[in-house]
Amino acid sequence: MSQITSLEQLEALYDQPHPLAVSKEITELEQHAVTFIKNSPFVLISTTDKNGFADISPRGGEAGFIRVLDSKTLAFADSAGNNRLDSLKNLVTQPEMGLLFMIPGIGEVVRAKGIASLHRDEDLLSLFSDPKPPKLVVKIHIEKILFHCPKAIAIAKLWNVESHVDRALLPSLLRIIQDQTSE
Repeated sequence: MSQITSLEQLEALYDQPHPLAVSKEITELEQHAVTFIKNSPFVLISTTDKNGFADISPRGGEAGFIRVLDSKTLAFADSAGNNRLDSLKNLVTQPEMGLLFMIPGIGEVVRAKGIASLHRDEDLLSLFSDPKPPKLVVKIHIEKILFHCPKAIAIAKLWNVESHVDRALLPSLLRIIQDQTSE
């Protein structure tokens, strides 16, 4: 049988993780995670749609666009986008969220999991009112957080300028969407 259908089959293929790999998952933000998040201009957020499918969406801004409110809470303003609201709709019914923070030039990433909620109260909105208040703020109660090793970033040569692909590889996003939706 080639398909893995049980945890036992999967775990039989691999050695036990190093104790540090297991213990590095903690339940609240500490100094290094706070420093990383405050300096991260980019995060991938993972949500789950009503059918149980995972959805991943990028978010970016000036370093610190995701605020650390306390050792268990992060928040960020929803910024203007295409108004599909996929992630926000998902969070209304499935509040579990994953976050993957990245800093250009640093190989390690920070992974976090938590319970998200959407807010419109003035105190939260005012934290993100430069230049104008957002429509809402996403608040995340942290359940688990860990630093992830830089191996994937190194293998992909993600931060290596010499490995960057010429943009001419693909047409503009508008052209792609037009090609995909024309009949």
